[in-house]
Amino acid sequence: MTLLLTLDDGSIQRKLAEAVDLARAAVLEDAGAEQVGAHVGVDSEDAVSASHLFEAIVTGYRGWRWSVTVALAGEDEPITVSEVVLIPGPDARVAPAWVPWDRRVQAGDLGVGDIFPVEKDDPRLAPAYLESDDPAVEAVAKETGLGRVHVLSRHGRLDAAARWHGGEFGPRSDMARSAPDVCGSCGFFVSLAGSLSAAFGACTNDISPADGHVVDVEYGCGAHSEIEVEVTSSVPVAELVYDDSLIDFEPAPEAPAEPVEAEPAKAEAVEAASEEPKTEAAEAVVAETAEPAEATVVDESEAPVAEVPETAEVQPEVEPETADEAQAEAESASEH
Repeated sequence: MTLLLTLDDGSIQRKLAEAVDLARAAVLEDAGAEQVGAHVGVDSEDAVSASHLFEAIVTGYRGWRWSVTVALAGEDEPITVSEVVLIPGPDARVAPAWVPWDRRVQAGDLGVGDIFPVEKDDPRLAPAYLESDDPAVEAVAKETGLGRVHVLSRHGRLDAAARWHGGEFGPRSDMARSAPDVCGSCGFFVSLAGSLSAAFGACTNDISPADGHVVDVEYGCGAHSEIEVEVTSSVPVAELVYDDSLIDFEPAPEAPAEPVEAEPAKAEAVEAASEEPKTEAAEAVVAETAEPAEATVVDESEAPVAEVPETAEVQPEVEPETADEAQAEAESASEH
């Protein structure tokens, strides 16, 4: 065997690579012709062995290959078959690398009644009796059996600080980038004790999304205690505004037309003139006592004659001289 490892000039590897038919016969005997495809390559295992690869036509194993390992014991020895196995190819779908169950548990996976034991040598914890660089830890660290068995180690504090700083309530969150101010200047911010007090605290504002959570001092939200907002309308509005759209306009009702009543004196004069023969003087009297031209002309044959109440006798307001002259003119006209 030592001679093969030191004095091989490549002839052994050539013989192993040329043993394709031997490898195919071995895989056909093991899997059957319907599950074996074309020859896809040769992988050298060591100085005296190599593996021939064939496509695997197997349901559920897409991308896998048949691997037939052949070996040569000496230059004058025949090539033999060591094993036939099914291995995944470069495009095969395989299960992810194995991860222990305690490493697969993520934040939020722990439910009601679940138990998650801590590793014996967890680097986040340290024995309580050891000295620490955190005054808050020193205040609660007592002798074994009198206080807490373990306290937070320096590694545990740095791990928690890095997780909180880059989490949802850290300075790089969307809420913090759009906030007008940071939690470090907010009245609702309560600092943590110990070495973490410089960078973290708890939010006590029930309006804030971080209420009851550990927040970074550079985190912020819109519920900061010192924010003052002037609540005014963004649209300028005058002090006195008339809204004409709310006023209802209605046309005023027309007044009913009142009948025109002639004065009693004029009515009697017109009636007396109509009974006597029409002369030039009588026509003049009628014309003088008649209404103006724009008054409505009423047909006496159709319209009813208004009756004058008997209780009220109105004397015609005519001057005496004018009445005598009219009577004299009427008598002279009748004689002719």
